[in-house]
Formats: sequence, structure tokens, C-alpha cells
Amino acid sequence: MAAAGSHLSYPWYKKEDTDAFFALFQNNIANFVVIAISMLGMGFPTSIVYGQVLPGAAVAVMVGNFYYAFTAARLARRENRTDVTALSYGISTPVMFVFLFGVLLPAKQLTGDAELAWQVAVAACLISGAIEAAISLVGRWVQYHLPRAAMLGAVAGVALTFIAGEMLFKTLEVPVVGLVVLALIIVGLVARVSMPLRIPTSLFAIILGTLLAYLIGATDDGKFSDAFTYIGFYPLLPSLAWFDGLGLLATGMLSVLTVVLPITLYNAIETMNNVEAMEAAGDKYDVRECQAVDGIGTVIGALFGGVFPTTVYIATVGAKWMGAGRGYSLLNGAVYALATMFGLIAALAAIIPVSVVAPILVFVGVSMIATAFQSNDTRYYPAVALAMLPYFANYLMTRFNRDAGDVVSGISGAIEAMGQGSMFMAIFLGAMAVSVIDHQFRRAAAFAVLAAGFSFVGLMHASKMAFSAAPDFVIGYLAMAALFVYFAFQQRRSGNI
Repeated sequence: MAAAGSHLSYPWYKKEDTDAFFALFQNNIANFVVIAISMLGMGFPTSIVYGQVLPGAAVAVMVGNFYYAFTAARLARRENRTDVTALSYGISTPVMFVFLFGVLLPAKQLTGDAELAWQVAVAACLISGAIEAAISLVGRWVQYHLPRAAMLGAVAGVALTFIAGEMLFKTLEVPVVGLVVLALIIVGLVARVSMPLRIPTSLFAIILGTLLAYLIGATDDGKFSDAFTYIGFYPLLPSLAWFDGLGLLATGMLSVLTVVLPITLYNAIETMNNVEAMEAAGDKYDVRECQAVDGIGTVIGALFGGVFPTTVYIATVGAKWMGAGRGYSLLNGAVYALATMFGLIAALAAIIPVSVVAPILVFVGVSMIATAFQSNDTRYYPAVALAMLPYFANYLMTRFNRDAGDVVSGISGAIEAMGQGSMFMAIFLGAMAVSVIDHQFRRAAAFAVLAAGFSFVGLMHASKMAFSAAPDFVIGYLAMAALFVYFAFQQRRSGNI
């Protein structure tokens, strides 16, 4: 930290940025590869996937990362310290799956034309970004009234399932490689022991793990050679697909917007949660500005042909733990733009095995879970844990995609309902728990009524928005509210207000 009154020298890049860059880069590259594989599997041509969708996503990622590097420098100057970490930025994994299988696939099935379906998805993405930018007007008010334990518990649920949990599975798919890399991550990033030649831990782990994977033959040679098929030049150029898509939406595909609205609310809350997590870790950013930037970044991506909303990324706290500054964000934006322009995404994903990068993301997820507990008083730990639970259902629903209802019904009929709008469910349950722990029963009742309202219109526990979408849950939440009101009345009668 710089001394008061001294000239602040906030570095453009430092050694710790390398670790954070690889963590963020691998998070994003995994999403880009899933997008490519899924869209090609749906029948979208490479000209749209590699020539439009990925470049559009790269533009959004570049714009957001550059802007958040700027806000980090602004915060460093304002607080006269050099240990500020820029916010991470990218495509949210749950949102990505919703747009893949809730927007792109239905549009493709309804139109029977890949280009028309892409245009519809671009328009939906544009509308999503505009809605999130509008939500930013009330973002700070919402942040003030939602308990930190509820918001961070919801984030920790994502970290436990989609990041740490899933990446631990990937780590152990090739145990000889994965466990060695995981050991290096624990030694270098958790215990903070220097690597040989003082090479950044993530870079050292990726180099050693990749060499080990090729040495023992734990790589897919066919995938490696096929990856270079799509190397070429894909310029980052604006597109009018959004304009044509808006016309298509207006003339018969308005049903797509019933998917866009709830997932946009989810995205805005995810941004709010992740900004809250960074404040708990020591860097306070303006949640309204971040939601506006995420919305504008999404709109810019759509103007260049992208179809996936972007958000402040959950990996930010991991970057903070690594001691990163703004350099990792700048490098991530630049590298993604170049990699997408020259078709290197598939090649990079093939060269570095998943089992090598997965342990880095396990650390990112663990750091998020730890922060959720460390930044709250011990009496709120049950609320944090309760808010984490709905994401187990969401994880199962997302991974089984359109067959999820049939697959999980044999386990529990509640999984499908919990998996819908789990971010909202997590926050409301956590907020009710915090309020009850503080003996604020009227506040708990208010959150229960809100949960009932969300369930009534289908933002929670329903596959689509509609009136009386989840009646059983509406009744259940209203019953909870009545119970809390009873305890508030009893509290008032006893004089313990």
C-alpha cells in the first residue's frame, strides 16, 4: 500500500497476474469450447459459430475486461493503495446453458434455419443486456436490503457445484496428471510456497501437467489434429443480425422472451453477489455501475453477433486471493480477441488437457466458498450453508439439460422444481435465515412473501413464466410468512421488539 500523499504507482502487470490470468482464461475458454461444440452439434455452421458467435462473445469479454481494469486503477488511486484487484468478467456458465438450450435450440427447431435462429438469439441477447442495464438503476438498493450471508451463500453454491465440484471431477479423470497438478496448486496458491525459478504457480502447473499428460499418453491425438482445421482469420466486425432478429421476435417468437427475463434477473443478481464478494474481500466497487457495464457489454457483444450475456465473474475472489491487480484482466481481454480472430480457441483447448487446468479452477471455487464464511459472523454460517443447497438441484438440471426431469425424477420430485430459479431460492432462503437469526421476523416474512410472488409468476420452481406457475410453492412460502408473522406477534407481546 502506498504511503498517504505519495504518488501511487499501480502496476499495469505483476507476477501474480499470471496465475489469475490462467484461472480466468481457462474459465472462459471452457465456456467458449462448450459453445462451439454445442452449436455445431445443433447444426449451426462453422461460419456462424467461428465467424460470428465466438467473435461477438470475444468483443464483449474484451470490452468488459478493459473497463474493469480501468475501474481497478480508479479505485487504487481513490484509496491510495496498490493491492486492488480488477473484477473478472466473462460468460456465466448457467446463463450460457440457458441461452444454448432455452433460446438457440428452440429457435433452431421452430425456424428450421440456422441463420434465422442465430438472429433470434442475437436479438434476445441484445434485449437481455438492455434489461440488465436498466436493472442497474435499483442495484444498490437491492444490495443494501439483501443480507450479505444470503448473497455470498448463493455464490458459494455456484462455486461448490459448477466450479470446485465439477472441476474436481475433471481433475480425477486422469488422476496421475490431475493429482500432481492439484498438489502444485495447494503448495503454491494455498500454502504460498514459491515454485522453481519463481515461475508463477499456475503457469508452472500447466507446463508440468501438460508435459506429464503427453508423456503418459493421456491426450487425444485426434482432437489435437482436428483442432487446427478451423485456424483462419475471423475479423471482429459489427453485424445487423440483431435488427433482423428483433423483427423475427415481433412476428412470432415472443415466447423466447419468457426465458430471457428470468435469466437476465439471475445475471444481474449474480453480478451483485460477486461484487458483494469482492467487497467482503477488500475491494469495494459500485454494484450499479457493474450491472450497467455488464448490460452494455452484453449489448456490444450482440452488435457484433454474440448471443451470450456477460457478467462480473465468480472467479474474481480467487484472483484477489492470488494477489492479482489489473494486468490479468487486460491480458485476458487482449488474448481472447486475438485467439478468436485467428481461430485459436479450439487449438488452445486441445493442446492443454482439461485435467491440467481443472485443479486451478478447484482452487477458485474453494476460495469462493471460504470467503462466504470468512466474511460473515459465525452466527450466520447456517444461513450461508442453507443458501448453498439449491445449487445441487440446479447443477443436476443443467448437466442433464432437456432430459433432466426424467433423469432426476427417480431421486426426488423436488429436484426439477428446485433447479428452476435456484439463484432466487438460494437468496430468499438465506435472507429468511439471516432475518430469523437476528429475530427480525417481520423481515423474514417479507422475504417469504417475495418468494411466493416469484413462484407465482414462474421466476422460481417453474419451467416457464406464467400466472400461478408453481401453486404448491406459493402456498408453502405464504405459510412460512404466516409463521414468521406469528413469531413477530409473540415477540411484540413479550416486549422483545
